[in-house]
Amino acid sequence: MTALRPATKHAVPPAGDICRMSAVDLAEAIRLRRLSVRELVAAFLDRIDAVNPLVNAIVSLRERSDILREADAADAHLAQGGPAGSLFGLPMAIKDLAMTRGLRTSFGSPIFADFVPQEDDFFVERIRKAGGIIIGKTNVPEFGLGSNTYNNVFGPTLNAFDPALTAGGWSGGAAVALALDMVPVADGSDFGGSLRNPAAWNNVYGFRPSQGLVPGGPDLEVFHAQMGIDGPMGRSIRDMALLLDVQAGYRPHAPLSWEKPGSFLEGLATPASGGRVGWLGDLGGHLPVEPGILDLCEAALGRFAEASFLTEPLLPDFDFEALWQAFVTLRQASSGSALKVHYDDPHKRALLKPEAVWEVENAMRLTAPQIRAASVIRTSWHRTLLSLFEHFDLIALPTAQVFPFEVGTHWPSEVAGRAMDSYHRWMQVSAFATLGGCPALNVPVGFDDKGRPMGMQLIGRPRGDLAVLRAGAAYEATLPWQVGAS
Repeated sequence: MTALRPATKHAVPPAGDICRMSAVDLAEAIRLRRLSVRELVAAFLDRIDAVNPLVNAIVSLRERSDILREADAADAHLAQGGPAGSLFGLPMAIKDLAMTRGLRTSFGSPIFADFVPQEDDFFVERIRKAGGIIIGKTNVPEFGLGSNTYNNVFGPTLNAFDPALTAGGWSGGAAVALALDMVPVADGSDFGGSLRNPAAWNNVYGFRPSQGLVPGGPDLEVFHAQMGIDGPMGRSIRDMALLLDVQAGYRPHAPLSWEKPGSFLEGLATPASGGRVGWLGDLGGHLPVEPGILDLCEAALGRFAEASFLTEPLLPDFDFEALWQAFVTLRQASSGSALKVHYDDPHKRALLKPEAVWEVENAMRLTAPQIRAASVIRTSWHRTLLSLFEHFDLIALPTAQVFPFEVGTHWPSEVAGRAMDSYHRWMQVSAFATLGGCPALNVPVGFDDKGRPMGMQLIGRPRGDLAVLRAGAAYEATLPWQVGAS
């Protein structure tokens, strides 16, 4: 393991000063008219032209002339004294699982290869209202299934550090675009680690908010599916807070959403004052973990002590295999059932990846008592977490059980000598925050001797999002290397 960030193996030029600036600083520079929107947007478009052909992170990129016309209109608006939202003038590429009005949204599926929505996802609408300029989409796995970003519409996205390795997923394109300075901040989404995992594998930050903080939709069903969450990704904690302030907050059409307690960015002005961290590690051997990962995380926890966060081992008394099976059941009941409309059409079924077919066919075998039993186990885990948070401020464990693997491997069939019985069993480490409805932050922890990045999850109390971000900012100050890859 090493605390030094290795050089990317992609032949990318150094990023210019504008593209290396934080999203918070860029937004301020625009508002104060130290930078024009055209100048800023053109710098990022030039960076995309130079880097994206090597990694395939950004897809459905709009015409440059159209984007620059929008930038010029933004500059004219400011020149006339018009108001500027918190993301005003920032170029944004939205993950290709989110609907973007007037811009192709494929969900990584040939079924939707030419689909152009007529409405935005709620958080996309909020980004537009905050002044963000949507320039394109970021690549995803088909329907977000699996943590390896490849599909038959756009092909694979390559890791920011090594073209032979996967970027992770769902949010693989977003993580790579951030790491190589093609966008200043990015949205991601997370069900079973699909925001946290690519952040870990590309040396950036990724934040899964508490359940309901960021409203999901518009959707056909708004009460049952609760575990997929949109959230921010960034090269700093403050950049993520900037975007989360826009994404978060109650929306009547998302009835399980709730009002944010205040500005997360402003809340970071009050630093964390330390706390107690419960280290789950590999759950006493229950989780197979590739050698080297625990060492990197434990070294990171040692640095975290510099910020007055003290760590002690933690092994809750819980049936973790039953908890995983509950996760599988609830995922099939939501994701598998949602995909059934495509499975029922023989032509579309032939276009589905095997993992999608597996989810649907298992969902069709579920009974109502099985789904309720899984929800009861989830409820028991939530109660266990609440009791743990009476003694700990954070719970920590690795973000992933394996380092980034070969991009041509769809998913690991074996981890640390143990066979994986599904396409997502190797991501079991991500299910604990998901099932608890807890905020979970990926923080970078370093690189192994092959230069592969890894991350660690910091999990907080439900609705304790600001406390987790403050802890992340305290950890960020201890990092001995630069986040990103360029």
